[in-house]
Amino acid sequence: MTPILAGLMLLALSSAPGAIAGPAVGEASLQLRRSSASFANGDPVWQLQLRQNGKVLKSWRAAASAKQHQGLDRRWSPGNGSPLPRGLYRLGQPEPWGRDLWMQLDPLFKTARTGLGIHNCYPGVGCICIPDRQQLSSLAAAVRHYGVRRLNVID
Repeated sequence: MTPILAGLMLLALSSAPGAIAGPAVGEASLQLRRSSASFANGDPVWQLQLRQNGKVLKSWRAAASAKQHQGLDRRWSPGNGSPLPRGLYRLGQPEPWGRDLWMQLDPLFKTARTGLGIHNCYPGVGCICIPDRQQLSSLAAAVRHYGVRRLNVID
């Protein structure tokens, strides 16, 4: 499929009544997906990828929940500690949060989950946690530089 045809299809889909558009062609976005790796305590490593035009520009190791919470209902609220539900999220710009950074995540689908974001913590219990503060700063800089506004939780 040509980039022009793909763009026209995205435009048609995103302009349908009630549709929620993903990133436009050429727009950078984040994707979260499980990896086959684990942290030392057995919690799964998730990969948060900055993608543009089908290419991975950067990637960060993340925690999206403790090992024992991986199979819990991901749309339930509050606080079961499960990974984020699959789907598209609006990503807020990085902002100070105490000594750390916070990037607000607003689901673009129905869910009872609230108070979601990307921040520094470990282990992860329901948000996207970047265990390394330098990596969180790198992610924040990339979000600002590329104007990232969307996250897609794949797995």
